[in-house]
Amino acid sequence: MHPYSSLTMAQLQQESEILKARFEEYKGRGLKLNMARGVPSPAQLDLSQDMMSCLGGADDCICDGVEARNYGLPEGLPAAKQLFAEILGVNAEQVIVGNNSSLNMMHDMIMRGFCFGFGGCKPWFQQGRVKFICPVPGYDRHFAICENLGIEMIPIRMTPDGPDMDAVRELVKDESVKGMWNIPKYSNPTGYTYSDETVKALASLKPAAKDFRIFWDNAYCVHDLTDEGDRLADIMSLAEAAGNENMVFMFASTSKMSFPGAGIACAVVGKGDLPYVRKLIGIQSICPDKLNQLRHVRYFKDGNGVKEHMKKHAEIIRPKFEAVQNAFTAELEGCGIASWTRPNGGYFISLDVLNGTASRVIGLAAEAGLLLTPAGSTWPYHNDPDDSNIRIAPTYPSVDDIKLAAEIIAVCVKLAAVEKIISAKEC
Repeated sequence: MHPYSSLTMAQLQQESEILKARFEEYKGRGLKLNMARGVPSPAQLDLSQDMMSCLGGADDCICDGVEARNYGLPEGLPAAKQLFAEILGVNAEQVIVGNNSSLNMMHDMIMRGFCFGFGGCKPWFQQGRVKFICPVPGYDRHFAICENLGIEMIPIRMTPDGPDMDAVRELVKDESVKGMWNIPKYSNPTGYTYSDETVKALASLKPAAKDFRIFWDNAYCVHDLTDEGDRLADIMSLAEAAGNENMVFMFASTSKMSFPGAGIACAVVGKGDLPYVRKLIGIQSICPDKLNQLRHVRYFKDGNGVKEHMKKHAEIIRPKFEAVQNAFTAELEGCGIASWTRPNGGYFISLDVLNGTASRVIGLAAEAGLLLTPAGSTWPYHNDPDDSNIRIAPTYPSVDDIKLAAEIIAVCVKLAAVEKIISAKEC
């Protein structure tokens, strides 16, 4: 395929007619496909079904002498702390295990900064402007937390090695910058994994604000599509070595390992912050659901058990990612109107289309019966200044539906691009 920019007006008109015919054919099928969120498929949920029968009699509810049915242990079961420690490669003493949602734990941690402060500093709400660094494209639910609290979001560009560190180093000179969002492995939506150099640079930051905190959302820590997968450096030990032991809050969950609605989540807290955070959690809650934590411990057994389990997930997901890559390559390669990531894991593919056409692509896809994440969602305030980024979530539909959906997306990308190029030539 020749680049669209090199086509004559006659060739563009001809291409437009071909694409419109294909688009109308898709519309005529009455499709109802949904790729709006990164949701595990029923086949993935079925992998963990035996977890439901892990606990039987009363004796099964006791772990290491702890009665999981009763009150107590607001930090979670010791065995659950150990399980997450093995998954994440951290010290179990620094792990706090909660209920099913890591997003809930992130929200609560930000609220602690807002209401009570960190590191002996005043609460954020008493300090005037509060700003967060937000790598883009990024995760809409992170941005929603900040927007809801009136935290000013500063977008910085993601690269294949992670966020633009020159921009980060400059921004943290501002004392009103209190935090930074990160999804360091298989980032949502790009699928990029931070390089060792980027992790070391983040761990070694010297921000002006003593209460600056890195929010390290390690959501896809074991979500490899291949046996090799990407390797992520250990920011907790690097930060401690750099004299920043309290600068990082790490989060993870089993939401996409077991059951999204009934998993377990954790926060990993620096040694200096730990007593303070423990105190606040103890006031907030008597204990999390320790029975669900125990189910996960019994089922997975240890970190190796989790890794073996995730290989089964990869067998289900990998063909869906391959279907998207194959369709995009066949339809869009050489057109000069789109680029996309090729991640080794995670839940998303990031598609960049011709500037000014992402909203149109998503609207066309909806007309054809395919629901995608709304345009702008990968930017703070839903404002993608180039209107170019689209998050592709291939996990939930069947492989056949993904193949069809990817073809529809590609046709919509081309049709929107042709419309824009023709319009520009006519002006």
